[in-house]
Amino acid sequence: MTYSAAIIGGGPAGLMAAEVLIEQGVKVDVYDSMPSLGRKFLMAGRGGLNLTHSEPFEQFISRYGKRKNEVQKWLTDFTPDDLREWTGGLGVETFVGTSGRVFPVGMKTSPLLRAWLKRLADSGVEFHLRHRWVGWNADRSLKFETSEGEKTLHADAVILALGGGSWARLGSDGAWVKWLDQAGAEVKPLKPSNCGFDVKWSPHFQEKFDGQPIKSVALSFGEFHRQGEFIVTKDGVEGSLIYAASASIRDEIEARGETVITLDMSPDRSEEWLVEKLSKPRGSRSMSSHLEKTIGLKGVKVGLLYEFMSKEDFTYPERIAAFVKRMPIPLVAPRPLDEAISSAGGVTFESLDENLMLRSMPGIFCAGEMLDWEAPTGGYMLTACFASGRAAAAGVLKWWGKANPSMSPKF
Repeated sequence: MTYSAAIIGGGPAGLMAAEVLIEQGVKVDVYDSMPSLGRKFLMAGRGGLNLTHSEPFEQFISRYGKRKNEVQKWLTDFTPDDLREWTGGLGVETFVGTSGRVFPVGMKTSPLLRAWLKRLADSGVEFHLRHRWVGWNADRSLKFETSEGEKTLHADAVILALGGGSWARLGSDGAWVKWLDQAGAEVKPLKPSNCGFDVKWSPHFQEKFDGQPIKSVALSFGEFHRQGEFIVTKDGVEGSLIYAASASIRDEIEARGETVITLDMSPDRSEEWLVEKLSKPRGSRSMSSHLEKTIGLKGVKVGLLYEFMSKEDFTYPERIAAFVKRMPIPLVAPRPLDEAISSAGGVTFESLDENLMLRSMPGIFCAGEMLDWEAPTGGYMLTACFASGRAAAAGVLKWWGKANPSMSPKF
């Protein structure tokens, strides 16, 4: 008997599930609402595709926070090293950057995706584009909206790999939430993850510093302390250092309405050193010139001092030094979900069995970002999406194997 599987979603999780199943002799059809596959995957690699990270496995697992135990099950079977080996099998070699992040040689997503889609097609996977899934019929058949009208189909198993709710223009619009709710699954509201935040800048600061990077600063928020950089926008702040702390910042704003992050704008200097230098006579120099000449502070960092310090504060070197070392920036709201790099929330693990199958609908499996987990940027999201696709496919085979032992996983 040949089993059939319908995979809805043509991103890393869905395509990896397709690869596992086709290798086991399953008839595999992949459906996607967009005109081409892997659009968000391609966008993620626009500035250089960060596939995974080379740090020790225990440290890698810790990046998944509250859901690290669930995600670890996927990553034990498909580790970051396995991902690099798999990428090499597609003819795309990888390298480790100075930060420990792993990139394909050439840095681009398109050669990897092209080679992967060709291998899947050559193996017999069939792709169906511009097929927007819109739920189930009463007989549990799948419904799709297409350019040719509504289509209905049956499959022996279904893997949903529909993404989260960010970057809707690329297909991840979260429209699936209502269909899963109706199916009896518990779905936590989708929220922005790896996102920027709003700050009530003054009009002058907005106009002068929109788009300016803030480099070599240390951000503190609760237990989070890290050095890096981010960008000022007209609406607030965004960028790698902000994204790294975004989950806890978002949750604090959700609980309290707003919060404050603290910046050390001179992390390599002590407060005492700053006071000593700033205590030198200013003479006829402007305060901005004095700050640059004595402690090397200029541009947007000086702008932040003027934004949050009073005129009187500038007359005391101790107060200036204190603000340089502990600049408070009030954040009032996360940026909208559609602007976020990824999303939190989604189908809860309590709604799924150990094989990622919906308890309320046997034969329906879930994978990827649509599950209730999140991770920082740095290759962590992608690695877990790949691994979850393999886990869901293995779950399908185990489920079938109960009825037909010959279909149990062979890997």
